[in-house]
Amino acid sequence: MALCVILIASIAVGAAAWGREGHRLTCMIAEPFLSSESKAALEELLPGRDLPELCSWADDIRRSYRFRWTGPLHYIDTPDNLCGYDYDRDCHDSRGEKDMCVAGAINNYSRQLETFQEAKLSLHKSYNLTEALLFLAHYVGDIHQPLHVAFTADAGGNGVHVHWFGRKANLHHIWDTEFIDRAKRLYYHDIFRMLRNISMSITENFDAWSRCETDPEACIDSYATESIHTSCRWAYKDALEGTYLEDDYFSSRLPIVEQRLAQGGVRLASILNRIFGAKSSESSI
Repeated sequence: MALCVILIASIAVGAAAWGREGHRLTCMIAEPFLSSESKAALEELLPGRDLPELCSWADDIRRSYRFRWTGPLHYIDTPDNLCGYDYDRDCHDSRGEKDMCVAGAINNYSRQLETFQEAKLSLHKSYNLTEALLFLAHYVGDIHQPLHVAFTADAGGNGVHVHWFGRKANLHHIWDTEFIDRAKRLYYHDIFRMLRNISMSITENFDAWSRCETDPEACIDSYATESIHTSCRWAYKDALEGTYLEDDYFSSRLPIVEQRLAQGGVRLASILNRIFGAKSSESSI
């Protein structure tokens, strides 16, 4: 029943965050690294569906009346030009309500999914765990898109208007969608070739990217810190209002986009494996 509600709700107007293909890639990257326990849990929570095809659900429904409140959960606004992140300072919505940001959302839906085993044994269900899974998978992707942890004044680059190969665009949309679309068109031709290329970087980096030696919430904070640092070093740099962004910007930043997609996928698998009771183990694609 929960899945039916979700699929009906997905008809709502979409909004971009990594773009549909970016979120699909994140979940596709995660799949081979899922433990048997995680795969079994996903089969129960998403009967007859797979995670990548639903990985953009949280964008699809965010403007519907029921889910309008989730808008602030997709990003973190940080102080302009500080290039730093602090959960207590930055994780709130425009009204000041705490924990209303992408890091807070990942923590919240992780805790909900941790009730999965006890929920199976109880007639009383405290949470919609299918929704929790889809929110979590999406927000792990979002926190790895650098401009989802970025400056407040320009709304994470949405207010930075530039020219992308001669076309007007905002900087956030370029990082959400245009890098992936252009890379597919020039180099890969389809998402599966792009997936294989991105996956080549995972083997040598798997342990470092998936490791969480502190508590899980501290690790989520570290992913947000990576993103604001990447925003300052790569996204905002050389992209002032009205700038023409072309080959140099694209070719120097594309490896960063692909690395963040790979890190998001590996870490999504690691989070789900921890939640569903098994340590992440390396696989191959």
